[in-house]
Amino acid sequence: MVKKKETLHLAVDNNQELIRIDKFLFDKMPNVTRSKIQDGIKLGRVCVNGNKIKPSYKVKPNDEVIVEIYKEKRDEKILPENIKLNIVYEDKDILVVNKKPGMVVHPAHENWEGTLVNALVYYLKDLPEMKGNEGRPGLVHRIDKDTSGLLVIAKNENAMNSLAEQFYNHSIKRKYQAIVWGNPKKEEGTIDVNLGRSLKDRRVVEGYANNTVGKRAVTHYKIIEKIHYISLLECELETGRTHQIRAHMKHIGHPIFCDKTYGGKLVVKGNRFTNYKKFVENSFKIIERQALHAKSLGFIHPTKKKEVFFDSELPDDMKNLLDKWRKYEVPKSY
Repeated sequence: MVKKKETLHLAVDNNQELIRIDKFLFDKMPNVTRSKIQDGIKLGRVCVNGNKIKPSYKVKPNDEVIVEIYKEKRDEKILPENIKLNIVYEDKDILVVNKKPGMVVHPAHENWEGTLVNALVYYLKDLPEMKGNEGRPGLVHRIDKDTSGLLVIAKNENAMNSLAEQFYNHSIKRKYQAIVWGNPKKEEGTIDVNLGRSLKDRRVVEGYANNTVGKRAVTHYKIIEKIHYISLLECELETGRTHQIRAHMKHIGHPIFCDKTYGGKLVVKGNRFTNYKKFVENSFKIIERQALHAKSLGFIHPTKKKEVFFDSELPDDMKNLLDKWRKYEVPKSY
């Protein structure tokens, strides 16, 4: 193992209540224990407004917090694992898989095993790696852990270069289906809003309406079905930013159902009656993840030089969620 240093910058909100620095950082750094945060403060790895502080320091509005993070960087080879893959298509150049929800795509902090890449290096030998993407053999794109759906894997250098170029030029056709809170006013539309990491929480991506912060992100959507207080949408990506659909949907006031990170695991739309709240809570138990699925994928085949297209069905948890809401009867008194 070798240590890799990173620096985390946090701008404290002007409405922040006075709380201890260790508790503040514990809320912002989900993968770090409170005891490790306290140890880091004692070692002088946390500065507030340019000064080293004690663990008892209380964060105030508009403070500037800087944290030095030392991560263990693994230098050993990825462990091949015999994990069953849902293979949609395969030839000598590419592999298309339908990733199940809950599976991490590539090894990273606290997820060194059980990932899609662990399964790939068992199933295939000598997968290529993109420059600057070491440790992620075969990958030219990814989807979030709790998002299900289609991914294309490059099996050789030629396929890797061809697919990487198509992703860079935004010519890959990717369509998702999402269950969101509420009914967008327009049957179809385009969200052209820059996205960038939140200054308050680096795990979260925010939309910036003035388009002077972050990077341009474009999502085209259309309503497939309206079901009371939720809607099934088709979302087509023109760009491919981190958490793009999830952040864009939150930005327009229609977060993805059960998306805890982006405000979707709350009663966002509908009445506040006890029976309705219980119905929503039971709905959360059906899916327990953001209701987002990478449904289709189209691109130019690296060697055949013709367009290929792959489609997939919605996973059972999203189907069951839709069925539950279709059967829901809105109280007549509302």
